[in-house]
Amino acid sequence: MNHDRYSDDTIADILREARVFAFVGASANASRPSYFAMKYLIGKGYTIHPVNPGLAGQTILGQPVYAALADVPEPVDVVDIFRNSDAALEVTREAIAHKDRLGLKVLWMQLGVRNDAAAVEAEAAGLKVVMNRCPKIEYGRLSGEIAWAGVNSGQISSVRPKLMPGGVQSLALAKR
Repeated sequence: MNHDRYSDDTIADILREARVFAFVGASANASRPSYFAMKYLIGKGYTIHPVNPGLAGQTILGQPVYAALADVPEPVDVVDIFRNSDAALEVTREAIAHKDRLGLKVLWMQLGVRNDAAAVEAEAAGLKVVMNRCPKIEYGRLSGEIAWAGVNSGQISSVRPKLMPGGVQSLALAKR
């Protein structure tokens, strides 16, 4: 797969089908991107399992923090990597080792995180891979929320987004 570009349908399908994320590299610091992304996705009805060995046993946004993916209860649809690109391969291998137990379908690497070797191994294990993207930003872009906030989406429409089950407003994320 070409990881330089992803179709809107590919990203929308993942965000529509996924319900549970494990955030590897989660932070309890409210000014960190992982904290903000977790808070946003929780607000959209997703379940988040924060993973950070330094914070294990604590809570972030009311969710228990796990030391490793091995400790995360099933199911998990998406492992979201908030670690640097060099660490992504190790996290990917851990995700693959627990793929069947977790029911894992997608390995997602955050903005600025790209590891082609990790992508090759994940895809060989049957996982979808997204790199250098943020699910919070993609959700906002595809749902139209970013455009509502004054960001130019490049699209003009008078059509209001449809309400999906769980309160998710979205044209792009609604089932076709």
